[in-house]
Amino acid sequence: MSSKEQKPYGWSAVVPLALAIGLALLPAPPGLPQHAWYFFAFFVGVVSALIVEPVPTTATGIIAITVTAVLSRWILFSPDELAKPGFKIAGESVKWAFSGFSNPTCWLVGGAFMFALGYEKTGLGRRIALMLVRKLGRRSLTLGYATTIADCLLAPFTPSNTARCAGTMFPVVVHLPPIYDSKPNDPSAHRIGAYIMWTTLAADCVTSSLFMTGCAPNFLALSFIKKIAHIDITYGQWFFAAAPFAIPLLLAVPLLGYVFVRPTVQNNAEVVKWAASQLDEMGSPSRRELTLAALVIGAVVLWVFAGDYVEAAVVAFIVISMMLLLRVVTWDDMAKNHSAWTTLVLLATLVAMADGLSRTGFISWFSGFVAGHLSGLSPNAVLMALVAIYFFAHYFFSSLTAHTTAMMPVLLAVGLGVPGLAPEKLAMGLAMTTGLMGVVSPYATGANLPYYNSGYLTSVEFWRNGTIYGLIYISALIFIGLPLL
Repeated sequence: MSSKEQKPYGWSAVVPLALAIGLALLPAPPGLPQHAWYFFAFFVGVVSALIVEPVPTTATGIIAITVTAVLSRWILFSPDELAKPGFKIAGESVKWAFSGFSNPTCWLVGGAFMFALGYEKTGLGRRIALMLVRKLGRRSLTLGYATTIADCLLAPFTPSNTARCAGTMFPVVVHLPPIYDSKPNDPSAHRIGAYIMWTTLAADCVTSSLFMTGCAPNFLALSFIKKIAHIDITYGQWFFAAAPFAIPLLLAVPLLGYVFVRPTVQNNAEVVKWAASQLDEMGSPSRRELTLAALVIGAVVLWVFAGDYVEAAVVAFIVISMMLLLRVVTWDDMAKNHSAWTTLVLLATLVAMADGLSRTGFISWFSGFVAGHLSGLSPNAVLMALVAIYFFAHYFFSSLTAHTTAMMPVLLAVGLGVPGLAPEKLAMGLAMTTGLMGVVSPYATGANLPYYNSGYLTSVEFWRNGTIYGLIYISALIFIGLPLL
């Protein structure tokens, strides 16, 4: 990362500026407030900066909220807001800029990194990784299936995909690549590290849609469906509707990785023998390992069964507190956890930026714009269009929950007004889209950030793979899932 900071600015700095300024100079579309158009133009510039990285991604996030706060009079607040008696632009702009830091998901992701730190410091992560390698590590492909199966087994019982993928899976899989001499931020990252990281993340997005309980926003979608469409969807109905497209996708994910994130290490029998010898050298688990294992199991139990009583982020902080009290790790260890703090700041700034799209009215305008262009289409064409729009609109969001809240009611209302479109098909089609769209970008869901910042996937690779897998996922839903509803 330091090398990127020292590079002279070139085309990578020009592209975001040119996009933002070029869009801002165009007239705002009819019905969209001017300040919302300016914010959207700036948001496009920020997203392009995240892709080409003229500066580190976290620096981009900090610069984005800073510029927005400084220019908030013109790009964030409407004339009506500015005209309100007692409205203080300085206070409101700073409140918005730091709003992401009050988002529980940001802290849950930070907590996931602290879990990973515990796995590293105690040696538990290495032990589990060695056990996986000993059993399934002869081939990279079987290792990919191991992480996929592990996530699938957790998904029905872990409604937070961030808790599952970032809090439970990431601390384990991050210890697998070094065993194969695959290092982050290094040419060796593609020996196996990039493949394992992407396969684990991509599988999680599928399991989030396969199970009704695999992703918390699924429940939010169901509440909107019941309230607006007056339809109740059971666990079984959800699973049997999702299974025809999601199970084939899940089975294909490790194989797809061989095409798009191909590991250079594919067979290595010697590594299996080496892993067995390393486990023998490690001996029995230490007190700190057993303590951490108990804490992690406790966290999973709370995430699964206590969601109505304890927020997932609070569960993470309970475990972090116990890790400190029981001396599994020290505060100095946590303070030096660069990846945790970098990811926390990046996610918090992106959450604020995505919120700005809703705050300025861009999302509501976009939803209305879509509705106006669907008249005259057949019911099935409308259903496919609504599902596709719902999916690809996630590029404007950094939270599945925020996306569901902003667009599910609008698209439901649009679809229900189409003669001949079965409400049940509309409801299921939209609901099952939620988990899948987490694959499209680094900020699409909180679970993605640890993998994005792991050092095994470059920014360009992440965006490219997100686009490719996104097209594959939505195609499977539209052309396999929807016709069978």
